[in-house]
Amino acid sequence: MSTIKKYIVAGLLVWLPLAVTVFIVKLVVDLLDNIILLLPPDYQPAIILGFSIPGFGIVLAISTLLVTGMFAANLFGRRLFGLWEAILNRIPLVRSIYNSVKQISTTILDANGKSFRKVVMLQYPRKGIWSIGFLTNEYVSVNIEGRNENLVAVFVSTTPNPTSGFILMMPRDEIIDLDMTVEEGFKFIISMGVIIPDGPIRQQLTRNKVAQTSADS
Repeated sequence: MSTIKKYIVAGLLVWLPLAVTVFIVKLVVDLLDNIILLLPPDYQPAIILGFSIPGFGIVLAISTLLVTGMFAANLFGRRLFGLWEAILNRIPLVRSIYNSVKQISTTILDANGKSFRKVVMLQYPRKGIWSIGFLTNEYVSVNIEGRNENLVAVFVSTTPNPTSGFILMMPRDEIIDLDMTVEEGFKFIISMGVIIPDGPIRQQLTRNKVAQTSADS
């Protein structure tokens, strides 16, 4: 019975990651392919050519992003988008949503920004318990009991869903920079600590295992 269970688990390890990967890729491709429905019916490839082209929506989406980016990068485009944003800023509800989403997108996607560029380790939720976090702001000035304190903002994700979590503000000397990429940090969180990247955490675990093996022997 144990042999059968071992083979079933081995089979799951082969098919489960593949099935999830295919499902997610298909979901993204279908979502992008539906962009083609935004075209007027008379200009859709299925009407013009007489047959549908799988993946044409993806090509259309990438082309739209490319053309929009090229247009927004020149002087005329920047002025036109500035005028468009000025109009949006006059609409009360739309202004709040648009500015919030734009600020978050700029912070995360800007290659020159420092947010989500550094993985740190901190003692949370209490002393003696270490958590992984992402440094999101290195300069947070707050007034505490009449004193100006310069703190840093750290986003501590929950596992296995890293999109939710907590924003912590603390002194810079209470966090430790980790030698790992943001992608490796997210992998560590999503895998619930199973996938440990090379760096301080793996080195410390290796030293602990060696010490434990020596003590047992």
